[in-house]
Amino acid sequence: MEQLSHIVFSPVNCILTILMLLLIVYWLFTMISGVDFEYDVDIDIDADVDVDLEVDADVNTHTSIEGGNLDFEDVANAELNKEDVVPNRRKPLKWWQIVLIYFNFVGLPFMFTFTSWIFIWWLCTTITTTLTHTYDNNLGFVIFLAGIIPSLLLTKIFTTPFKSFFTNLNKDGDKPIDLVGRKGKMLSTIKENKMGSAEVVAEGNPMNIYVKSLHGEQINYSENILIIKQSADKNYYYVKTYND
Repeated sequence: MEQLSHIVFSPVNCILTILMLLLIVYWLFTMISGVDFEYDVDIDIDADVDVDLEVDADVNTHTSIEGGNLDFEDVANAELNKEDVVPNRRKPLKWWQIVLIYFNFVGLPFMFTFTSWIFIWWLCTTITTTLTHTYDNNLGFVIFLAGIIPSLLLTKIFTTPFKSFFTNLNKDGDKPIDLVGRKGKMLSTIKENKMGSAEVVAEGNPMNIYVKSLHGEQINYSENILIIKQSADKNYYYVKTYND
């Protein structure tokens, strides 16, 4: 036991060990209190960007204002479909956005993927440095840094089966509410194949959803809308303007 403690809290492994302990505290606190943490980090991502890469994960974009910024929680639960990525338009995705998408940090709850990655990275580093007796020397730090890529690949493999599970649940873990036929208000401007967001009140609770114009006509920010149908992949809704 003393040897194990020495290994996991060695100079090489202590950073990931402490991070793992903090994540355990986070999940315990979340389960006990039922409180989830909000993230205010903004990530800019556009539905009409250029991309020539084959991306496994699909990401819906969400614009909280007409300018097109996303809060981190929305990105963590969003999905972008390949058909939404239109070539030879505006600008390509930034490299870090592609990384988030490819390794399932987007398309699944962010903290779920992040925790999986840290645990796998910690496991790979700890086992490797233990077998090579490098947990307290410079070679161990090289193994620690080199473990980032394989741990990300293993995280992608591990988390991918969970995508279908989370797709069928809303943010609170309940079965999705049928929103077809409900009225809402646009939180962004959309037209043609561009995706945006809207707010709809369902069962007394305001919900943000991803939407596209039903016939491609422009629907402006703050306009009233009617939800017509859900997309085939259940990631967004088709809407049209609605006047009382």
